[in-house]
Amino acid sequence: MYGRGWVKLSGLSVVNNNRLLIIFTKNPVKGEVKTRLARSIGGERALEVYETLREHTAKVAEGVDAERMVYYSRFIPSSDLFLSQKFLAKLQKGDDLGERMFHAIETGFESGFRHIVLIGTDCHELSGEILNEAFSALEQCDAVIGPATDGGFYLIGLNRVFPELFLDRQWSTPDVFSQTTTILQRLRIEYERLAELSDIDTFDDLKRSKLWPYQQ
Repeated sequence: MYGRGWVKLSGLSVVNNNRLLIIFTKNPVKGEVKTRLARSIGGERALEVYETLREHTAKVAEGVDAERMVYYSRFIPSSDLFLSQKFLAKLQKGDDLGERMFHAIETGFESGFRHIVLIGTDCHELSGEILNEAFSALEQCDAVIGPATDGGFYLIGLNRVFPELFLDRQWSTPDVFSQTTTILQRLRIEYERLAELSDIDTFDDLKRSKLWPYQQ
């Protein structure tokens, strides 16, 4: 019914070498996104920055050889740049970021995907090449992780779900990446580390990025 290589499971089409790209996004509402950045440039401009980041993420995601699923933080809107035939929309579930990531990844594996990569919408340095590199890494090892300059990570990819990576952890700290790699090592999970990239969460992040219009 779906052509060669297609299997329909739980509303998903398992294709493209059984690869799934999960994108976590906050609903773009003024005053609810990029709050640290908004303290310096105001809520309206912070929202504009976030929309630019979301547009960039959608663009690079479209070129990746994988199925794509976007998870919204609060509700699935009636219209949005991610709401196209190239993305399937879902709602995040869980009390904290770790639970929400765990639920999304677990759902992907239960739907039949073998290689799952999860990203957010905060990194303007992210590229399609890096996403393809992450999926290629999962052909050789069970995990891949992209460290962010603030001590977190901008990407995590897995061939099976490991609850210890997500549940009962403290998030939004400078130690998230190092603690994550410690857990991977303790569980003896072979992983690949990608290039370090920068998220844009603060005014300093913005000034260091290519989005800042006053480059010297």
